[in-house]
Amino acid sequence: MNSVQALAMLGVALFVVGLVGVVIRRNLLIMLMCMELMLNGVNLTLVAYASALQSTAGAALVFLVFVVAAAEIAIAIPLVLLLVRRGRTLDAGAYSELKG
Repeated sequence: MNSVQALAMLGVALFVVGLVGVVIRRNLLIMLMCMELMLNGVNLTLVAYASALQSTAGAALVFLVFVVAAAEIAIAIPLVLLLVRRGRTLDAGAYSELKG
């Protein structure tokens, strides 16, 4: 197994761990951290394939994923703080009345 395959498998493993964390856990902060873990897994896979293909397109995609991750944190953390002030809990199930 070469290094590209190993990095791709590690990226997939990070993505799966993040996905399982988002699906199973009910704590809003843990869910946000798991989403970041999923984005890091995608970044690792993109970098591995970009280095194997000697392409700069992978670096551009990684930059875009970093921008999405930063925007997610910039928007999600204040929303979580407002929800915690309102509901006094981080449990995602406690906010079912917010459904439209």
